Amino acid sequence: MSAYPPRAAGPEVIGLEREAVEKWFGSAVPAASPPLSFELLAGGYSNLTYRVVDQRGRSWVLRRPPVGPLRPGAHSMEREWRILTALQTSAVPVPSTAAFCSDPGVTGAEFYVMDHVEGIVIDSAEKAAALTDDARRRLSDDIVATLVQLHQVDPAVVGRRPGTQSDSYVGKQLELWMRQIDGGGTPRTREIVEVYDILSERRPPQRWTGLTHGDFRLGNMLVSAAGKVEAVLDWELWTVGDPLADLGWLTAWWILDADDGWSPGCADGFPTPAELAADYQRLTGRDTSDVPYYIGFALWRLACISEGVYERYAAGMMGRPQTSLEVLAARPRELAVAARAALL
Repeated sequence: MSAYPPRAAGPEVIGLEREAVEKWFGSAVPAASPPLSFELLAGGYSNLTYRVVDQRGRSWVLRRPPVGPLRPGAHSMEREWRILTALQTSAVPVPSTAAFCSDPGVTGAEFYVMDHVEGIVIDSAEKAAALTDDARRRLSDDIVATLVQLHQVDPAVVGRRPGTQSDSYVGKQLELWMRQIDGGGTPRTREIVEVYDILSERRPPQRWTGLTHGDFRLGNMLVSAAGKVEAVLDWELWTVGDPLADLGWLTAWWILDADDGWSPGCADGFPTPAELAADYQRLTGRDTSDVPYYIGFALWRLACISEGVYERYAAGMMGRPQTSLEVLAARPRELAVAARAALL
């Protein structure tokens, strides 16, 4: 997607067998006119994303898992394809899907292709500065409206029925992340365990169930200069869960400091998290008084993620980090402390 800076171009593109993919395109995407060019837009330890351009200048986006060994069940392209396809007729803005390849013989893994969507990702002060105050307000309104549209989609579109879960989404997530934190022995960051106890004790009942994105934030959207959400991206964490967890995740990222990347909360013209929650409540009629809990849950989950990132870098599994190991080592505690502050 054009908002990503190119990471690689030219004849050698990691994760793609160019001739085999081009041949597959010839039958699976009839609108494509070879020869094709490939450009890596986003990669690393998440899914690999490429822009594919044919000789007439038409472009698509191809997504496949990272190269190398993968955890069982992780990076499922079929799962992303399924939700994107299901949302094609909904009001949720997503790229149009083109084709899915289940044959790992083509390029080493399953992958899918969707239409390229023009837009920018507002992930820096410089990009935010290009928006007028009116556009920032319109964008904020549209983000909340888009989240509401997602939460109004019937989970039956992906073959799921709400209300069939015996445990709450948050409860399952708490147990899942603590198992990962405990997996290496005694947890390194005691504050994560302390906040887990608070979250477990104060967990509100799950009052609604619906389709959730799992990583719904401004950094996962393509937007226009006029302040319109053109497409919601990165659906690898979608599930049927608690809609307020999506709202809490959005508002938590809205106010994170610069160590975690740019956030709207540091720029003029964007609403406060409380205003976002109020807009969501107005549009849905759902009580959002528990949002501080869900913000705390989101920050705690980020602390757990940060713990894993530090451990992988410290073990030499991810090369040299862009920031120092000292900063990475401190981040889990900082996020856990922020989570505790949101809960108290």
